Amino acid sequence: MRRRTFLSLCCVSAASLLPGLAQAAAGNSGHRYAMLVDLRRCVGCQSCTVSCGAENAVPLGNFRTTVSEYVMGGVPQERRDPVVAVVPRLCNHCEKPACVPVCPVGATFKREDGLVLINADTCIGCGFCVQACPYDARFLNHETHTADKCTFCAHRIAAGLLPACVETCVGGARIFGDLHDPQSVVCRMLAAYKGKVATLYPEKSTDPHVFYLGLDSYFTHADSIPQPLPITPVRRS
Repeated sequence: MRRRTFLSLCCVSAASLLPGLAQAAAGNSGHRYAMLVDLRRCVGCQSCTVSCGAENAVPLGNFRTTVSEYVMGGVPQERRDPVVAVVPRLCNHCEKPACVPVCPVGATFKREDGLVLINADTCIGCGFCVQACPYDARFLNHETHTADKCTFCAHRIAAGLLPACVETCVGGARIFGDLHDPQSVVCRMLAAYKGKVATLYPEKSTDPHVFYLGLDSYFTHADSIPQPLPITPVRRS
């Protein structure tokens, strides 16, 4: 193939992809993404935390997602020793996110496909959204000086890939998909376990779109949850 012909074909192919890429970047209204966390499968290995940090260049000491551990005394009743419960935490990509209206410059916004994102070019790092989030899912990135959080790996979704934490979950505990697709695994799981799936802090009226299967009622209300166990810092040799 001649060089000029090859370059012409490349230009045509790139032009044909632009509308799709622009639509993916803006969020397709035909989708509504969500995640289901099956706590029966979570082993607390933190592979999600590690893969997320590597994929999104999260600064050391900060987390877009992690698996929090909680000491629960007297559960179950037949045991006297305290037990440790694990609950993966991340941005809940709420239908009515509390972080959006408090942003003074409109940097935090919700796309039509449900993803709650941050425009780093306009974020001024005021921290209002960090304080407003009831799930403690945001932090101020000391390297970029902007608010930061889980994005459901929007860049991977645009490329037809799963979020990094889903792809690397060793127990298959994280299930991601489109709620508008009745054949998606997440949609079928939510239908199969209707009445057994819960969200965090329903009293906050944010309509979160991270769902939990096997979540103890102890965790559903913000006022009843103690502080999680401290995370052991990563040490580099």
